[in-house]
Amino acid sequence: MISLLGETMESLTGRLGALGHKPYRARQIMEWVHEKRVGDFGSMTDLPAELRAELAREFPEQQLEQVRLSGSKDTTRKFLFRLPDGQFIESVFIPASPALYGETSDRKTLCVSTQVGCAYGCKFCASGLRGWKRNLSPGEITAQVMAAEQATGERVDNIVFMGMGEPLANWKNLSVTLEILNAPWGFEIGARHITVSTSGLVPQIRELADHPVPVRLAISLHGASDEVREQIMPVNKKYPLKELFEACAYFTSRRKQKLGFEYILIAGVNDSLEQARLLASHARRLDAKVNLIPYNTVEGLSWERPSETRQQEFVRAVRDGGVVATIRREKGHDIDAACGQLRLRVEDELAAAT
Repeated sequence: MISLLGETMESLTGRLGALGHKPYRARQIMEWVHEKRVGDFGSMTDLPAELRAELAREFPEQQLEQVRLSGSKDTTRKFLFRLPDGQFIESVFIPASPALYGETSDRKTLCVSTQVGCAYGCKFCASGLRGWKRNLSPGEITAQVMAAEQATGERVDNIVFMGMGEPLANWKNLSVTLEILNAPWGFEIGARHITVSTSGLVPQIRELADHPVPVRLAISLHGASDEVREQIMPVNKKYPLKELFEACAYFTSRRKQKLGFEYILIAGVNDSLEQARLLASHARRLDAKVNLIPYNTVEGLSWERPSETRQQEFVRAVRDGGVVATIRREKGHDIDAACGQLRLRVEDELAAAT
């Protein structure tokens, strides 16, 4: 099922054509998989038995294994999945979630992972504490959506690429995934309900701007000056703010959607009013909205979230700069919903048991 979920209509039609089947068979299969959410070839009753047998050979049975499901008192649910090669990834389901940057919504949001681990070493994040293992395939990314729907009984209608990994570092597979998620023959999730978050990979931001699926872009900024941002995000040394903002300007020139800045507030690191004023200046120039996120404590990291007073002072300073800014209260704080925490805990448990 994982490999089949990574097929586009074009690629599946080509595979079937090589086996001697007509293009309409691909449409039938996509209807079973995406509209009816059926992954068992034996249940695809309008397909000939010979084709069903060929599909079973072409797409060996592989599923995400749900290892853990943590439920939060705020209704957030965090999944830990085991991939066929034994690696772990996380997804977070947020029902009736507020949209980013203060918009009201009753969306069913899934925060998905794009890599096992992460190579970018953002200092606030648990995902990269043990480095990068590998990229996820398009099927492994979209399978998270299918698995979450099966477990919750809800239809996911909003996707945020803010889970484990740097989405744009897996650009080849991400670009295919965006097509599958958006297409009418696929998951049929509207482009404005798909948000890609990046730490700031400049060349790929430009490629995303030219992608045929016009998704939203969120920049994990977390510092309004190079000096502060480099303490938090090593990627800033390769792509400093000037280059990042030039890429952002290119993106907004190609898209109608507003850009978003994600900014995790860390006490004594990036929460000064000077940073707030600089942040407002950058956001105003790019007509971006700002999403402030009080730091979610990660075991093994010493940073802390600022006081409520400091949070309110910071958001007021940004708003005074003429920018739409909201403070997003992290959901799932009681179930370690920050990226990578559950994976690390289970890996430690398994290591201790051997």
